[in-house]
Amino acid sequence: MNLEALLSARLAPALAEVAQAIVDPAVRRSQHADFQSGAVLPLARRLNRSPRDLAAEVVARADLAGIATADVSGPGFLNLTVADELIASALDDVTADARLGVAQTKEPRTVVVDYSAPNIAKELTVGHLRSTVIGDALARTLEWRGHDVVRANHVGDWGTAFGMLIEHLLDVGATGISQAGDLTAFYQAARAEFDGSEEFRTRARLRVVRLQAGDRETLALWRTLVAESQRYLLEAYERLGVTLTAADFAGESSYQGMLASVVDELDAKGLLVESDGALCVFPEGFTGRDGGPLPLIVRKSDGGFGYAATDLAALRHRVRDLGATRLLYVVGAPQRTHFRMVYAVAAEAGWLPEGVTAEHVAFGSILGTDGKMFRSRSGDSVKLSAVLDEAVARASALNPAPEIAAAVGTGAIKYADLAGDRMSDYVFDWDRMLALTGNTGPYLQYAYARIRSILDRAGQFRPAVRIGHPAERALALQLLAFEPAVESVAATLEPHRLAGYLYGLGSLFTAFYEQCPVLKAAEGVRESRLSLCLLTGRTLRRGLDLLGIATPAKL
Repeated sequence: MNLEALLSARLAPALAEVAQAIVDPAVRRSQHADFQSGAVLPLARRLNRSPRDLAAEVVARADLAGIATADVSGPGFLNLTVADELIASALDDVTADARLGVAQTKEPRTVVVDYSAPNIAKELTVGHLRSTVIGDALARTLEWRGHDVVRANHVGDWGTAFGMLIEHLLDVGATGISQAGDLTAFYQAARAEFDGSEEFRTRARLRVVRLQAGDRETLALWRTLVAESQRYLLEAYERLGVTLTAADFAGESSYQGMLASVVDELDAKGLLVESDGALCVFPEGFTGRDGGPLPLIVRKSDGGFGYAATDLAALRHRVRDLGATRLLYVVGAPQRTHFRMVYAVAAEAGWLPEGVTAEHVAFGSILGTDGKMFRSRSGDSVKLSAVLDEAVARASALNPAPEIAAAVGTGAIKYADLAGDRMSDYVFDWDRMLALTGNTGPYLQYAYARIRSILDRAGQFRPAVRIGHPAERALALQLLAFEPAVESVAATLEPHRLAGYLYGLGSLFTAFYEQCPVLKAAEGVRESRLSLCLLTGRTLRRGLDLLGIATPAKL
């Protein structure tokens, strides 16, 4: 049950009567009461009336019987205290509901979530972590809300670098990348050959021409590179606990056959302008450093295509062929201008019709404890596999069982990424993210494991809630706030809102556990407190699952 929505629905008619207009009740959780509405304050200024008198009139008109009591506070706030009977009844309903009171959306959409997007023949680094983890949390949440989610892993599997890689593959043989750990070494060796040998550079450039022309042998070698890289990536995704599968790979190569028609369609609509031999679109409102119009280059002067053309082709395909009405691109903040220009051009071309939205889900950087970009001591990018290895090794100090250490270590990394506003940078701090106290993944996993232990010792009982102790009441209200927390993530694309809710739930459960005996409580009270434990455990498990974090039964 969404108590904010219920209270808003009861206050809205009273506010409308007083104002003779529709007024947002602006009901929010409050430290001064269960909920608070500040809607009267701006309304009083508009009506030139005393805020407290106006608030008292709204209270007198509002139908809150059986729902809540209201009183006027301060300059004219409405403090709302929910009836204990309603809280208990609502919790009983949520307990009996497999979805914990979170209804599926009444307006399902086809949503494409574009995330992770590594390059073929390269290993994942910490630089891929944020897109992969944030994108997966959003895909999970939107899917659970009832949307038809299409995961799109827009991997870099095409372009001039593949001439270099294919020639190196011919030099070393197909076994040269037979192990996932060889990917970085394979790429570096190919790069070194390219930089150090004119003969190799010539072969690599000719191989690119053959690849783009569809030469059978070259395509077969290219497929070998792609297949080996995909195998490695799928193993990495499984270890990281994300839901991307082989079916979700949608590399740049898959759009190559669409690029010419993108150019033709933009040209037919009068959007293309030739500039220094390149075909560009100059969307309105974008300027370069010199103050002149900023171009989106669709086809380069050499006849090749860049990222803009591929992104436009992908967007058009997702809308026209997949029927998507919401497109999400989980890509770092530095790409903001690029995506704004792509969306602007797509809108001018008619590829974003009314009712279809494209959103750049931007995020900040991962920093080291020195405040600089997180890198190895040598200054290189840190391999994601190395980070996961160390996380598991450190987590084994909490529990040496391999599966539990993996769940805790991986969960700690993912939660640290998701717990803060995604637009902000965050510091990668091992001690903080693996702590059993504070806003961390292990803290919430430990709370869940403690609940499982209580329920295992309790045996069978009949769930039924009644509110007595203030700690019970606080925990109950937080449990009933799960629905708006999930809805908020789906609307704002900000997973930290759910993480913050779960941390609040875990903290309130800890306070409840410390103040309210459960297993030794009197009959009736014991069953009620066990019910609160049961529902808290289920909510923590579901909420952490939406974030992509496992919940071991023991820690």
